[in-house]
Amino acid sequence: MISKEKMRLDVKWATQQRLQYIEIMAFYTGVVSRSDVARAFGISDPAATKDLKLYGDLAPGNLSYNHNVFGFVPTEHFSAAFADLSPAAVLPVIAANLAVAGGPYGATSIYGLPTASLPLPARLPGPQVLAQITRAIHGRRKLRAQYRSLSDRDSQNLRNIEPHSLVDTGLRWHVRAYSEDTGDFRDFVLSRFSQAQCLDEAAESSLEYDEDWVERVTLELGPHSGLDAQKRESLLLDYGADGEVIAITVRRALIGYILQRLGVDTTKDHSLNPNAYQLMLLNRDEIEPFAAWAFR
Repeated sequence: MISKEKMRLDVKWATQQRLQYIEIMAFYTGVVSRSDVARAFGISDPAATKDLKLYGDLAPGNLSYNHNVFGFVPTEHFSAAFADLSPAAVLPVIAANLAVAGGPYGATSIYGLPTASLPLPARLPGPQVLAQITRAIHGRRKLRAQYRSLSDRDSQNLRNIEPHSLVDTGLRWHVRAYSEDTGDFRDFVLSRFSQAQCLDEAAESSLEYDEDWVERVTLELGPHSGLDAQKRESLLLDYGADGEVIAITVRRALIGYILQRLGVDTTKDHSLNPNAYQLMLLNRDEIEPFAAWAFR
């Protein structure tokens, strides 16, 4: 007899996406209906009914039909079978209104949960420029680009770089690349590229040579000493700290960005306003050499 686990593994990818949606919807909203599945994936009601039945066959005891809400609700024995139900995985999916990329649901909130995000400037190049950058990364090739630097260097000249990774800091995107002009690896903000051409010439450097990218360090953060005991305790809970230290392991190349993003007081005497900078860096001497620009 075929096991349930074997049946789960045999489910086609497209069907798995719908089963994951059923699971997320049921667990996080408390109910999933045939019309929910049909709307989210642009399928017929009979097809949605078939998916709900399949879910019940593969994850028996997880859902039960509730006539009061005209849908399936999670039982007390509910256990994830198809989806990663951790908040870190689910919240971006809900915020992006995704069941599966390119779905037919338009602007309709398929999870029925209103969300909002900060209206930050996009700070992105045009699609043609970005495509040249991503092609260079994918093909491990050199990129000739015009880049408007904020430094004193002449930013009108074309330069050759060898990009290896894209980085989203939460405030902007940049590309990590080897610069032939300066002979080192550095960050180039995507929105500052005005021209880009992916060359046929293979890149000579790779991310393995980028020590600050490969090597990781652990930031040791703590609630700001200027906060009272109750606020410090709340912050430790907020960040899921184990004890009195909030430990975050990060690539050395990204240290400055995470300090900025978390609003960490990097001054030696912790002199910044604790209500604006709620965290302070405990291992400053160890970290500063790798991101001096982010320190005050």
